[in-house]
Amino acid sequence: MKTLTLPVILLIVGISFILALSVSVRSQTADVKQMRERALALAASSNYIDALPLLQKVATATPGDAAVLRELGFALIANSAISLSSEDARSLRIRARKAFGDAIAAGDKSAHTIGMFDSLPADGGGFDQFSTNPKANEAMKRGETAFVLNNMDEALSYYQEALGYDPTNYFAVLFIGDVYKVKKDHTNAEIWYKKAIALNPYREIAYRYSATPLMADKKFDAARDRYVEAWITEPYNRLALSGIVRWAEAVGANLGHPRIDRPKTTVGADGTEKTTITLDSLMKGGSQMAWITYTGTRSIWKKEKFAKEFPDEKVYRHSMKEEVDALRSVVSAAKDFEKDPKKVDPQIQMIARLDSEGLLDAFVLMTASDEGVASDHPKYLREHRDKLREYVKKYVIREKN
Repeated sequence: MKTLTLPVILLIVGISFILALSVSVRSQTADVKQMRERALALAASSNYIDALPLLQKVATATPGDAAVLRELGFALIANSAISLSSEDARSLRIRARKAFGDAIAAGDKSAHTIGMFDSLPADGGGFDQFSTNPKANEAMKRGETAFVLNNMDEALSYYQEALGYDPTNYFAVLFIGDVYKVKKDHTNAEIWYKKAIALNPYREIAYRYSATPLMADKKFDAARDRYVEAWITEPYNRLALSGIVRWAEAVGANLGHPRIDRPKTTVGADGTEKTTITLDSLMKGGSQMAWITYTGTRSIWKKEKFAKEFPDEKVYRHSMKEEVDALRSVVSAAKDFEKDPKKVDPQIQMIARLDSEGLLDAFVLMTASDEGVASDHPKYLREHRDKLREYVKKYVIREKN
């Protein structure tokens, strides 16, 4: 019998080790894949208690998995609702915010995920006050715990108890709708979501939540209308925007404001504003030269007109009225630069069209890029919700024929 030499023995041992390691790696990969599928299935069924440890393990094994990181964020938030101490809850919310941030960094640029990241304070501060009535507030907290534990009947009883103490509690009514949604009783979910909307039509969340069962039932037109209401109610809230984006993706619609390239205004460290008009606009001549009046009109507002229009406000701010006035000045000036209306720059024609239809204010508010203009939205919403709705449905949403 031939004796094996030491080099041959070492070679055989090495090959055996590599083969064993390969089998082990494949086995671990399969285990992680199965764990991922299980974790995401639990999350999809709102069972975030059981999903959390699995999501944490998968996130550690595959740190660049955006879907896992997003669901990890939701699981951490859900678990913060049943924490035994406020500090534990705060710590979980801080981790949730990081998970959403990591999901974004990993490629999840959805409005919903970005909205969740933006909505969570960096210090983990939470929402602990559902009602000024102590008994109602305690019932709401118990209801939230039951909801997270997937005890829907128990959660429902606590939310109803809270309503007994505080009959107009927005969140009690809203969360009853959530219970029915989870129970797939969409008829009752719709009833309670509508009650929440009626209690406070100036919060977006009930509109947005109410669209979820409608989407599940493929009632896409009704869902679109709810998502539109959510967005026009809080247009600067990414979560409010996420709903209409979700609807558009489901039905294949396109979303986008009319293109109107206004001069860019920046504020320096000393508070001085600087407005820039592109050289391209001026070089083209014709009606585009009218944009010069935009900066001039805004300058007049800052120097004197703001104080006259808003005598109760002592500090200047960029307002909806100022922006509308500046845009109208461009339309007016364009008539002097170009006598043939058909040759006027298309963007200036769009401004004129929006104004003639009474939708220029709505355009300015829905595209607001600063807090000054945005601060005019609440009053306008109360007085002209119909205009905001009309603008979005007519000019922002482009459905396939």
